[in-house]
Amino acid sequence: MATIVLTNPLITLGGTPVKAFATSVSLNYEVDQVEVTAFGDTGHRFAGGLQNISVDIEMNQDFATSQLESIVYPLVGTTTTITIKPVDAATSTTNPLYTITNAYLAAHTPVNGAVGELATTSLSFTGGSLVKTTV
Repeated sequence: MATIVLTNPLITLGGTPVKAFATSVSLNYEVDQVEVTAFGDTGHRFAGGLQNISVDIEMNQDFATSQLESIVYPLVGTTTTITIKPVDAATSTTNPLYTITNAYLAAHTPVNGAVGELATTSLSFTGGSLVKTTV
């Protein structure tokens, strides 16, 4: 079994690379379970429903012109496309590209930190559709 240490992932928001700011990323993929149990069944039966996607990204904040804040701030209250790949290299079966379209960002905390700490921001995107590409 191969293992991987995340040291150089690809992360983009709306087509803009943000890996230089990111310190962690988490893509959660699930499909709603819809009950289809009917009379005569001897147990519950389920079918897959809608995708339920969430993406959490922790980042080091940067307020300089054309840096992180200028990328993230306009996304609040809108949807965007996010791409994530374990390694920023060619897409393959061992390095799949995950593309989330219509991911919604409800909130952003532009200033976060305490005295002497690094300024950070946490982004939580929800919804949208996920496609996994391996070629």
